[in-house]
Amino acid sequence: MTGYGIAAYGTYLPAHRVQLADIGTTLGANAGKGSRVVASFDEDSTTMGVAAAAVAMASGTVDSLYFATTTPAYADKTNATAIHAALSLPEAVFAVDMVGSARGGVAALRAAAAGGGLAVLADVRVGRPGSADERGGGDGAAAFLFGPDPIAEVIAESSVTAEFLDRWREPHAVSGTQWEERFGVERYQPLIDRAVDAVLTEAGIGEPDHVVVVSPNVTAAKRAAHGLTGKLSTRNAPIGHVGAADIGLALAAVLDIAEPGETVLLVSAADGCDALILRATERITRGRQPIPVSTQLSSGRPVSYATYLGWRGILDREPPRRPEPDRVAAPPSARAVRWKYALTGSRCTTCRLVHLPPARICKRCGAIDAMADVSMAHRPATVTTFTVDRLAFSLAPPVVEAVVDFDEDGRYTLEVADGVADRLSVGARVETTFRRLHSAGGVHNYFWKARLI
Repeated sequence: MTGYGIAAYGTYLPAHRVQLADIGTTLGANAGKGSRVVASFDEDSTTMGVAAAAVAMASGTVDSLYFATTTPAYADKTNATAIHAALSLPEAVFAVDMVGSARGGVAALRAAAAGGGLAVLADVRVGRPGSADERGGGDGAAAFLFGPDPIAEVIAESSVTAEFLDRWREPHAVSGTQWEERFGVERYQPLIDRAVDAVLTEAGIGEPDHVVVVSPNVTAAKRAAHGLTGKLSTRNAPIGHVGAADIGLALAAVLDIAEPGETVLLVSAADGCDALILRATERITRGRQPIPVSTQLSSGRPVSYATYLGWRGILDREPPRRPEPDRVAAPPSARAVRWKYALTGSRCTTCRLVHLPPARICKRCGAIDAMADVSMAHRPATVTTFTVDRLAFSLAPPVVEAVVDFDEDGRYTLEVADGVADRLSVGARVETTFRRLHSAGGVHNYFWKARLI
């Protein structure tokens, strides 16, 4: 990587956790201890990518966007364009997908670093019930904005590539397959050794302060991390294997704690091995993301294993006995793209009234075409009133609709995310979050919901 360093970063971990004990009890097997981070029914790699990117883009501009995932919401369509729209980026900003393998995360980082772009890494990992992938995976996203005034600079890099069959998934399969794990360990270890030796030599560093090793082959990652010790910390991925987002969440967790001048050896073994050395700059202490990965990981609310299986389509439960929503049509979505994806309303330049959705004629003073754009994306608001609808179609009933008043004017009715019917109250504080309202006919209806702060 050359030219730019990491100027800002952000991560997103979904709110729900499946207890491994619940998996074990359901399947009659020992599933271990702890919990697994899982995306909600209305989240996918695109929506999580938007959440992470919004944190990284809080105070910056970008010329290009690279989206890496092994679980794209669409094939034959660029998913990065939805992230581009939700961030309200200019049309001139290039946006492209890097999908299909965990190594796509490294590719996105390298591409963004070369030109001062934004790398967005997100995945929803699904394993067969009772599998190690299910227990040891996780869902999440990370985003990195590269620029000329970095909080961490890349000082060396090394890559080796090899073809062998360790982990794979057929294009239409929900879960993947892994060859006998020992075979992958034997193939990865010499690749890791070569990449690490090369990058340490290039950087002129004997022992880095922090070491992070990630790999779809969990045993290979653990063994390599055991042999590569840092002065201060050595770790693997913080929430288990996260596909293309593995390297991003692991790097973000170190940036959350690294001090100025400290070095980080970042190793990703996937279809080869990529190794990077980064050095934190003086800006690191004031450039960290607002909520560290460790805090996001320790929070969350439980969801039953049966509910989780239903969300992933693995458990085919009886659907609600009411009409399913219709497929969203392309023409109206295109006409309202700034409202639908970026939640952009309009403010009357005469009387300052905010209109949601945007309007040409002011409802208060009657001014015509005297409007300025105003974005409500990720804005805080207060619940004025709400209703709990137990009849509407949903994969996670009941549906909660709330009328919210935004802090800087504007009122709108939004669905409330993350199943908080038992915790919501008038006066509650919420913020907007990009989600799926529903999917029908192979089309995902993306819009914004409210979630408790």
